[in-house]
Amino acid sequence: MSMDFFKRQDDSRRNTKWLVCYFGLGVAAVTVCIYLVCVVAFSGVSRDRRHRYAEAQPIQLWRPELFLWVSGLTVTVIGIASFAKIAELSQGGGAVASSLGGRLVNSGTTDPHERKLLNIVEEMAIASGIPVPQVYVLPSEDGINAFAAGNSPSDAAVAVTSGALRVLSRDELQGVIAHEFSHILNGDMRLNLRLMGVVFGIMCIAVIGRILLEVRSGGKDKNPLPFVGLALLIIGWLGVFFGRLIQAGVSRQREFLADASAVQFTRNPLGLAGALKKIGGWSSGSRVNSPHADEACHLFFGGGRGSSLFGFMDTHPPLEARIKALDPEFNGVFEKASASREETGQVHAKPGSSKVQQLFQGSNRSTANTLAGSKVPNTPPVIVANGLFSSVGNPEFSHLRFAARLQGEMSPLLRSEVRDSLGAASLTYALLLSEDAGIRSIQLQRLKEISGPEALAETERLQEEVSALAANTKLPLVDLAVPALRLMSKPQFDVFVQTMAALIEADEQVDLFEFMLQKMVVRHVQPHFDQQSRAVIEFYALRPLVRECGVILSALAYAGQGGLDNVSSAFQRGAETISQASRESLFLEDRENCELTHIDQALNRLSRAVPQIRKLALQACMMTVAADGVVTELEAELLRAIADTIDCPLPPAFTGSSEEV
Repeated sequence: MSMDFFKRQDDSRRNTKWLVCYFGLGVAAVTVCIYLVCVVAFSGVSRDRRHRYAEAQPIQLWRPELFLWVSGLTVTVIGIASFAKIAELSQGGGAVASSLGGRLVNSGTTDPHERKLLNIVEEMAIASGIPVPQVYVLPSEDGINAFAAGNSPSDAAVAVTSGALRVLSRDELQGVIAHEFSHILNGDMRLNLRLMGVVFGIMCIAVIGRILLEVRSGGKDKNPLPFVGLALLIIGWLGVFFGRLIQAGVSRQREFLADASAVQFTRNPLGLAGALKKIGGWSSGSRVNSPHADEACHLFFGGGRGSSLFGFMDTHPPLEARIKALDPEFNGVFEKASASREETGQVHAKPGSSKVQQLFQGSNRSTANTLAGSKVPNTPPVIVANGLFSSVGNPEFSHLRFAARLQGEMSPLLRSEVRDSLGAASLTYALLLSEDAGIRSIQLQRLKEISGPEALAETERLQEEVSALAANTKLPLVDLAVPALRLMSKPQFDVFVQTMAALIEADEQVDLFEFMLQKMVVRHVQPHFDQQSRAVIEFYALRPLVRECGVILSALAYAGQGGLDNVSSAFQRGAETISQASRESLFLEDRENCELTHIDQALNRLSRAVPQIRKLALQACMMTVAADGVVTELEAELLRAIADTIDCPLPPAFTGSSEEV
């Protein structure tokens, strides 16, 4: 099963546009209703103050001045409330998890359930080609549930209830986490946060109505405010009702896709099906008791508040329908669930009980055993270019197997370093050290001058082990180190960025891979320290970006080819893709026009293009790198770094599987 990552991104953007339209219609309807209430209320006050009702005066429906006041105040209140809520949520997935009572899991935790959760999330992140998200546990929630939140993979968080940790086996928990990673990769998270902001803004009308309802008149004249308050309360909740309907409709259509993606990822439908069955048989189901659960119900893996009347307000498809899609032989009976007995060696699934289980019988054991295999290679293999592009945003079982092997074979030293802020920084420095002894000596001297002797000693301790790593393990190590790097203080982070730049510039030559590695790290860690506005889409056509594409393709051609003829040939292979789509000619740039600053500017502009333009650019990059018919491991990692900077997560290209070599 292959799913087009870029189409899913376009669908998410399209859903966001429809959400804006629905929101506008909802605000307009609420404004008209409030205006009519005010016309009736204040017309009644006007007549009452005359104290004469001999002749009934008709209500004047069109009062322009009143309409302007009402519409202005209504739009202002809803707009400010919605944008304030969205701004609050823009701090990242951690803010959402904390608001729901989440506790950040310590990377050094010794709790077996939390350790299992961290290992699964790390495996999924490596296999997906994204940095490890923050991991939270909801300790007060007994229901079986989980969610992913954030604006992008850089600030994503994955949260799991304590009930899920206690009840689910590793395979089942892996299926749930794979489902949440699908939401991260598909761009669902940002849309979900917008939905929360929209519903909150309309809800504020009901809150104002409740306040006005409590107002009492101190004089003889009739006070219209309680009547207006009651009307606002009703109108506000009606608006929230329709907002919830939109929320539910958008959410339901994404859940089946996330389930399908999770099965493609883990190649184990019974793991996900088992988690859903346990929700049906667990005493607390998937209920979340947090006071904010209602506004976040569309984020959850399972319905966080139970089923609504007739299912109109359900944010998730029926449990039975989701299970049937994964296990067609499900009989609709939920057995009573209990805490997982996985640690005692007891197995939850019954092998061979269905055709689906027979198809995946090799995958329903504990993932740690299932994914065991050959070691991660430390020699630079050759990768066939065919199929590389289709894996963008579509991690599969081979990528997960590679991630599990990498985790299992990581030395104790590296394992401890990636989870410590100083160690993660020193690991990054070690990855940037040159193989040339003279240049490396200059780099270490600059490292000591900027970061101090402690960082120097730690980097030298890691140097030998890091230099022996295969090229395809370097970016995964960076992804694993991101959570620890976020634990630094702001001054420490500034020194860290300055040190990386000094190490890269020490040889006074362009090393594209080193530069891309630095850019990846800064891109994923800096938003944690500096609240930056999200880059908005600026480019809907390819022509304004032709020059930028030319710079990137030229840099790739120079980096991957030897002679000038080979450079020109490689450039032309990629340029054809851009030329045909834009009907503009591309020319090989001189080396001085491919300096790191030019590449940086080109990538920043390209990242603000619509998904289909980024798709073409990435295709052209792959064509350039594969001009000689193969993609080396180092070239593949360079492609992964470029894809990361334009929000196109590319899983590990070489996984050691015979299917791909």
